[in-house]
Amino acid sequence: MSFFHTKQVISQLADAGTGIDESSKTFVFEDEGHTLGNALRYMIVNNPNVQFCGYTVPHPSESKMHLRIQMFKGRAVDALKKGLEDLVKMCDHSLLVFNEEMSIYKSEHDSKT
Repeated sequence: MSFFHTKQVISQLADAGTGIDESSKTFVFEDEGHTLGNALRYMIVNNPNVQFCGYTVPHPSESKMHLRIQMFKGRAVDALKKGLEDLVKMCDHSLLVFNEEMSIYKSEHDSKT
């Protein structure tokens, strides 16, 4: 018996059209808001195959963020995956640079005291 509960944190809204169009999707992120929405939107909109990317937080009482992606070419889910991967890389790089600078600051500060 497992004590861990895996919860689906990303789903997608049903398309309004009659056909299956992989180039336009709206993804729903559970327990997320403006912090992830704005950063992820920024990463995805820099993809040259993306026609539109925007997010909304439908209501403050709901802990959900909707992210809409429309593509010139390709699948929206692939743009989402690349955007998430690029955001992780950017965060990793920022953390690395921060830690390096903090080490330099601490070593300079400790040598002065």
